[in-house]
Amino acid sequence: MNGLGRIGVVGYGSQGRAQALNLRDGGFEPEIGLRHGSAHWDTVRRDGLRPVAIDALAEHADLIVFLIPDQEQPVVYATEIATRLQSGSALIFAHGFNIHYQTILPRPDLDVILVAPLAVGAKVRERFVDRLGIPALIACAQDASGQGLTRARSYAEAMGAIPECIFESSFAEETETDLFAEQAILCGGLTHLILAGFETLIQAGYRPEIAYFSCLEEVKYMADLIQARGIAGMREMISTTAEYGDYTRGPRVIGRASREAMQGLLREIQNGAFARELDQELRTGGAHLKAMRQEATQHPIEKIRAAVTPTQNPEVSASRPHRPAKRRGRRA
Repeated sequence: MNGLGRIGVVGYGSQGRAQALNLRDGGFEPEIGLRHGSAHWDTVRRDGLRPVAIDALAEHADLIVFLIPDQEQPVVYATEIATRLQSGSALIFAHGFNIHYQTILPRPDLDVILVAPLAVGAKVRERFVDRLGIPALIACAQDASGQGLTRARSYAEAMGAIPECIFESSFAEETETDLFAEQAILCGGLTHLILAGFETLIQAGYRPEIAYFSCLEEVKYMADLIQARGIAGMREMISTTAEYGDYTRGPRVIGRASREAMQGLLREIQNGAFARELDQELRTGGAHLKAMRQEATQHPIEKIRAAVTPTQNPEVSASRPHRPAKRRGRRA
């Protein structure tokens, strides 16, 4: 026995595959729980792992690591896991959404644990292979065994977290901060800032190609620089012109209205309004979500991207070495 017992990883998408391969390479023998008809059965076998039906896996696993999409978890838990897990087993989540908003109500004789890698699946795997590891949050919402946090920490280390960068949190804190960051900065904030900048330049008569490179292409280089050096370190690497514009013009874009909007987003996350709205959208077939997806693919910035980067493939591009950040002005 490995100290964690029999590990079952449910799902084999980005996080599921990354964590399972890390466990395998770390000397564990995880089994992969898949739904009947899943396209991943052959992939799991090719990776040297054992695929098992979720309901069968639940009957003998000591740890179930629940890594299918949030919106699919409640039904899968209720129909294939809830009555089958042995008393004292643990449910591990990578995101606290369904526990925090009580769309999953686990049995009281189970440990309910959060192990949230602070990285996307590809980075979880890449950093493990490079012997670097990633930070992670852990929490325990239900401690039937009395060893919930110990189990959480042990699993976090096993799947590739850096021991000194495992931070104790809570399901509420992880969920609310994660949703806020997605909506206000990483996804909603960033994409709409890019689109607004692109549209502003186009409306002013500048060429679409120039607007694209100015407002989208260079975002990755700046993000890499901020990640590597921090915001202050990034400012040391850019020109005096860019730095002065940052300090004096940035607050005019992200000003009082933006901050008030962020506070409103956070309130909707904290009081459950966003979760209820999302649930209603998905329950009624997701027509509005599908329409927004379709509209987004037709935006001019997507056509310009296809024209100026015709050979790029998202998966290939993501694996290419990062281009060094440009050094300009006085610091060039």
